[in-house]
Amino acid sequence: MKIKLRYIFILMSILMLLTACKKDKQDIDAKLPVEEDLTKEEGIKKEDDKENDINKSKSPLSGIYVEKEKVNRRIMGVMFDNHPKARWQAGLKDAEIVYEYAVEAPYTRYLALFLSNDPSSIGPMRSARPYFVTTILEYDALYVRCGGSTEAEADIVKYDIDDLDARVSGSNIFWRKKHKKSPNNLYSDMKTLRKLADEKGLNEKSDINMFIFNREDKDINGSLANEINIKYNSMNTTDYLYNEEEKKYYRKKDGEKHIDEIDNTPITAKNIIIREVETKALQNGKKLEMDLVGEGKGKYFTNGKTVDINWVKNSREEKTIYSYENGQELRLNPGVTFIQVVNPKMEITIKE
Repeated sequence: MKIKLRYIFILMSILMLLTACKKDKQDIDAKLPVEEDLTKEEGIKKEDDKENDINKSKSPLSGIYVEKEKVNRRIMGVMFDNHPKARWQAGLKDAEIVYEYAVEAPYTRYLALFLSNDPSSIGPMRSARPYFVTTILEYDALYVRCGGSTEAEADIVKYDIDDLDARVSGSNIFWRKKHKKSPNNLYSDMKTLRKLADEKGLNEKSDINMFIFNREDKDINGSLANEINIKYNSMNTTDYLYNEEEKKYYRKKDGEKHIDEIDNTPITAKNIIIREVETKALQNGKKLEMDLVGEGKGKYFTNGKTVDINWVKNSREEKTIYSYENGQELRLNPGVTFIQVVNPKMEITIKE
């Protein structure tokens, strides 16, 4: 009998111990997310990611993912005036790629390419030149301009380039603002330009495959480049100053901080390409001829470093291919790119 009671006591002790252990485990488990809840939360996150992937596409101009409806429309190539009396420009901060070319000495002009953004003001705008037309061809862009040189006008007709020309458009499309003097005061806005493009049937998606972009920001194995000075001539310089915290370059024009007229936002670049192109002055410097077809050298800047690159372009319509010295095609970091087209003899200073 005593032995039987002893077994019963042992059994009860074991049961009590098991019950206590179970309670302790329940207390601990109560402090942790239930596995089912974790699975549910992860499922929601995956669905959100999936929805974002469906609604967004990568911009071919910047490598940044934006609303698909914005990517599935025409690239706008806008001619920006860069005469000192035209500064500062409105809307340039929203461009994804900007080219700076020399025009009649001592000035330069910008060709800004827009796709993802719709600035509320754009300008001042000016006229076309043949080398800008060649660049427009690479991007299948809708060319926004105010007239052009005789050669540029002939090229636009020859290559059947879609364009919006202020000279043949109403004052409801392009207008002059009173805070600057003509001819450095011609403006429009992206909403108006897009509406006109729709009405003319010119807003269909551009057919391009221009640059390769890294999926994420990457450094390059190159020389330090915290300051860049490009001297177009004694009266015209472009500078870039690297901001290490933001990992982008701030722009200066003729010694002044380059800002956007809309809200004084600084003009910045993630990528900078310097492209050397043989240039000839014609008619006593009143016209320039640039040999964009062929091959040449240049430099690529990003994240405070620079490497030497090469470029090749086989025809006016084909894209310019930029490559590292080992032959591999250049990969850009996602973000805004400025392309500085320069004469090989031009003075360029790079400081660590």
